[in-house]
Amino acid sequence: MVAPAVFSPVLTPFTADLSPDSERFVQHCRWLLRHDVGLAVFGTNSEGNSLSVPEKCELLDALIRAGLPTQRMLPATGSCSLSDAVALSNAATQAGSAGVLVLPPFYYNNPSEDGLFRFYAELVERVGDARLRIYLYHIPAVSGVPITAALVRRLLKAYPHAIAGMKDTGGDWASTESMIREFGPGGFGVFAGTETVLLAALRAGGPGCITATANVNPARIVHLARHWRDGGADELQRELNATREIFASYPLIAAMKSAVAGFRADEGWRRVRPPLTALSDGQHAELLQRLTAHGFTSFNKET
Repeated sequence: MVAPAVFSPVLTPFTADLSPDSERFVQHCRWLLRHDVGLAVFGTNSEGNSLSVPEKCELLDALIRAGLPTQRMLPATGSCSLSDAVALSNAATQAGSAGVLVLPPFYYNNPSEDGLFRFYAELVERVGDARLRIYLYHIPAVSGVPITAALVRRLLKAYPHAIAGMKDTGGDWASTESMIREFGPGGFGVFAGTETVLLAALRAGGPGCITATANVNPARIVHLARHWRDGGADELQRELNATREIFASYPLIAAMKSAVAGFRADEGWRRVRPPLTALSDGQHAELLQRLTAHGFTSFNKET
């Protein structure tokens, strides 16, 4: 299981022609690592499903060439295409990643438990590498396909070594807690999908969180992960939630990119790929003003 940690689905910067910008990407990943945040590249808030397999492989190679530690990476490799999921999972595993974060195939309505089991089973068998560690990705509000406790039980029985954990972004704390308490003692790491329940997850026995806003508020989130047993932990959680609330009052990906652009004085960071749209100039200015008034200090001009 990945050690207790905070991971972030790393924002993907784009050039003016909407190609992935590997230079800005590597710089941002370095900054996150300096704050002890792991790299869940190509996740939902990375605009991962707007990137092609070759683009993802190129960005992963850029991180490797830059000397960033692959053991701190948890690339998202899920796809509706089994072949694409295998190709990406194999590349990440060969690179030495800590694991891979795998969405269920999400195009067809109401896939059966048997169908989902077969997808993950085929992924394990086709990668065929004892180093493979799969973290299931439960985000039914987006994917439309839940990862149920029954499916987890079947996968753990069949592949106890390869099925390592999950990211739970289901938005139902009672369900998350149940997953942690049932599967955590056996080494299956249930990561909270947002820092807003980080303290509760750690108290229940979870390993940490994989959260979008670690892209923009890494130090404070990691501070709570390290000091959750301290007397001021509840106040730290309230502070995190207040910051998250500001970002969540706008389209989240565009808001995070606006914050990076504004506080790093780098307008290129505002770009998103269609069908997403950037914040308007008015929203951008308003967000930065609200964050400044809130005492937000995560960024400086260091890249």
